[in-house]
Amino acid sequence: MKILLLEDDTVLSQTLCEILTQHDFEVTAVEKGQDAIEMTFENSYDIYLFDINLPDMNGIDLLQSLKEANDQTPTIFISANQDIQTIARGFEVGAEDYVKKPFIPEELLIRLNAKLSNKMVILHKTIRYNTLSGDIFVGDKKVYLSYAQFKLVDILFRNIDKIVEKDELLDVTEYHSDNALRVAITKLKTLLNIEIKNIRGVGYTIEQC
Repeated sequence: MKILLLEDDTVLSQTLCEILTQHDFEVTAVEKGQDAIEMTFENSYDIYLFDINLPDMNGIDLLQSLKEANDQTPTIFISANQDIQTIARGFEVGAEDYVKKPFIPEELLIRLNAKLSNKMVILHKTIRYNTLSGDIFVGDKKVYLSYAQFKLVDILFRNIDKIVEKDELLDVTEYHSDNALRVAITKLKTLLNIEIKNIRGVGYTIEQC
């Protein structure tokens, strides 16, 4: 599971990275809100861990901007700020949870696992994709895909309602041309009975609605 950690306290950030890595999380750590924004543009994460009081912006404002850009990644705030209005504002803009500093690592791990357990299965219409096991079902029927087809499903389903650029799809699959990718997308649409929109000149997307 991939985590984006936004924390300007270097010691705490390093400690959290070590602990989370020991528990098989893949952590990207940044210290500034602008760096977090850039990372969200370039990568997909399973969960965000955001501090609120940052040197360049407020973490709550950052989350609000991401939500307005249709980024639905679950977010947990970690902050020493105990002002009830600040906490309420965090939940208003879409935070999933709030952990008050100081906290013991086990508490954060419990909260993380609780939130991520809800993301293990991605549902879209009649399709059910288990991101941990890799199993894909259409209705009650398990579907078996080639490696390249599976990678397409994985990246598109993890980015539902977002446009995945053509070059990114080519990078993670064995397809080496736009034509090969287009043919693969067409076959996948038929196999899964799913609509995958081609955003001409940009990439592809699966829309939730």
